[in-house]
Amino acid sequence: MSHPDSFAGLERLSAELAAVVAQRASAVVSIASDRSLSSGFIWRPGLIVTADEALADEGEVEVTFPGGTTLRAEIVGRDPSTDVSLLRVEREDVPAATLTSAPVAAGALALVVGANAGEPAAALGIVSRASGPWRSLRGGAIDARIELDLTLPRRSEGALALDASGRAFGMAVRGPRRRVLVIPTATIERIASRLETDGRIPRGYLGLALHRVPGEAPGAFGAMVMSLDPKGPAAKAGIRQGDVLLAWNGSPIRHLQALLSGLGPDSVGESVTIGLSRAGESRDVRLEIAARPEA
Repeated sequence: MSHPDSFAGLERLSAELAAVVAQRASAVVSIASDRSLSSGFIWRPGLIVTADEALADEGEVEVTFPGGTTLRAEIVGRDPSTDVSLLRVEREDVPAATLTSAPVAAGALALVVGANAGEPAAALGIVSRASGPWRSLRGGAIDARIELDLTLPRRSEGALALDASGRAFGMAVRGPRRRVLVIPTATIERIASRLETDGRIPRGYLGLALHRVPGEAPGAFGAMVMSLDPKGPAAKAGIRQGDVLLAWNGSPIRHLQALLSGLGPDSVGESVTIGLSRAGESRDVRLEIAARPEA
């Protein structure tokens, strides 16, 4: 039989984790939008960051604060490429979450603090991966690749991700194949600040609908132009329907996703050379990437 003192360490750890959750939950809110429930946190007075993927495409958004007060929120801006959305509420007396850019390491403990109807919701796990910058499937520049080994309910998407000392190092979101990813502090600060100022993150735009096709050489691939915006940069540069794009600034086009993911905010205004094939004839076309028109 185990001696009672052998559980003392676990009891202390349990009490400390509960204290961290209670303290950090003061800046975490519940978000309801058209049959979608998620979490978010106070980024600055009156401004809330949440996961864009968990936010409905239309309809009203309501925020429930710790204690149960519910207010309607305005969507300031959204960036699907980094999964960051910014909301505004008419309440500035709730303290903002303190975010840290301190690095985390694989194997470190991780605590996720979300909310459910204004009450804290927590999950404990470890950092299963911590590496350098990467691009999302939608082309968003994420400052660090951080994955957590824990279960994240839909209602906790947009929650704070904490290290063992209780420091918030980012926002927990649900990634492909049920992975739990963290949008790190550096990305949140960069994107949320831009959303607060401009209401959107401009994306590069070619004005093309493309379909992957085999290239002319064995093992090569291209992107056939299926349709194009007559007012878009590709049409203005002389690209036509039926053209097959083969190279981007001299590098072969191997994957459509790689091409599309390169159309991030920094690409707007950039001039690129596209190598293409038209009726068996090769040619180069120079175009300037435009900002994607607002929907």
